[in-house]
Amino acid sequence: MGQTQLTVSLREGTGKGVARSLRRKDLVPGVVYGKGMEACPVFVEPKALETAIATESGWNTLITLQGEGPFAGKVVILKDMDVDSIKRTPRHVDFHAVNMKKKVHVMVPVHAVGKSAGEKIGGSLEVIRHELEVHCYPDQIPAAVEIDVTALGIGDVIHIEDVTLPEGVEVPHEVNFTVITCTGRKAEEEEPAAAGEGA
Repeated sequence: MGQTQLTVSLREGTGKGVARSLRRKDLVPGVVYGKGMEACPVFVEPKALETAIATESGWNTLITLQGEGPFAGKVVILKDMDVDSIKRTPRHVDFHAVNMKKKVHVMVPVHAVGKSAGEKIGGSLEVIRHELEVHCYPDQIPAAVEIDVTALGIGDVIHIEDVTLPEGVEVPHEVNFTVITCTGRKAEEEEPAAAGEGA
């Protein structure tokens, strides 16, 4: 579980005009919210934000906020980020304050580990679910759900109930959905040449 710190500043005023003014100064407007606290408008330096989430946990990094304001000392995760479609720079960020003693629902990536038996004979590995919703305490959020696919043959499927999850982590589901499969054509035995062929 990635953990880091980030300094943010209290933002005076809200609205599009204030946000545009901050962006002209190369600053990113944002908001901190969570249960038991009023939404708090803030702004942050983009490089500091990039550094804060540059861990193996990405958006699920536990970030302790620093600075002067009601957000000081809050542990948050990056809940949403609006990115400029051309410059690819952040335009707005949402930080969700978490209670370390209460479970949260977050999305984590799926990582296939190893090369499947099916791929070795010409098949293709298909990851159907690239992310999974997990339910756990904040300090148990995995960087990814790793799934060993080495034994997967052509036509085989890994369902969510087949996945071994890290301790304390659950994937809420009502349907035993497919996570990974291996597709392709199985080798077929050659048919014997017809009698008299080539005569």
